[in-house]
Amino acid sequence: MHYPEPISKLMESFMKLPGIGPKTAARLAFFVLGMKEDTVLDFAKALVDAKRNLSFCSNCGHITDVDPCMICQDQSRDRTTICVVQDPKDVIAMEKMRDYTGLYHVLQGAISPMDGIGPEDINVPSLLKRLQDETVSELILATNPTIEGEATAMYISRLVKPSGIKTTRIAHGLPVGGDLEYADEVTLSKALEGRREL
Repeated sequence: MHYPEPISKLMESFMKLPGIGPKTAARLAFFVLGMKEDTVLDFAKALVDAKRNLSFCSNCGHITDVDPCMICQDQSRDRTTICVVQDPKDVIAMEKMRDYTGLYHVLQGAISPMDGIGPEDINVPSLLKRLQDETVSELILATNPTIEGEATAMYISRLVKPSGIKTTRIAHGLPVGGDLEYADEVTLSKALEGRREL
């Protein structure tokens, strides 16, 4: 179907977002057309402001509007522990839990030879620089439980081992409330591997 050019351009813009296909893009474009002009302008301004005013923390790599980020600035946090995650949204997920009070390091990705992403393409050198600070006693590797996440965790673990810093990996396995019969073999294997005494 042929749409007027402004709608087509708006749809093309929406389709650049992950998970948005032609049907969803058309629905969103027509929804925007039904919005009040002030609301659309506020929406556009929010997009531009987010792009212009956010950057990555020079210390940990988390997304921020101040440098260093609020977490790195917080003197009440445990500076002996660093939790390594792949993306800024992983920091947000960990913070929602409210149980972890240490620092973070965001890798901005994971090692993936199939995609041409090597160790030099992620935020590993700055992590190693941070670990030279003698106050860090534990590094928690909280990369995703994917092939890429596991490879990245193993790579970092091997780099850090000679320093004597305790390196741990978050547990993987069954979600709370999950049924054994619906779990795949890899998840069950990881759950069995990570068992602990009661």
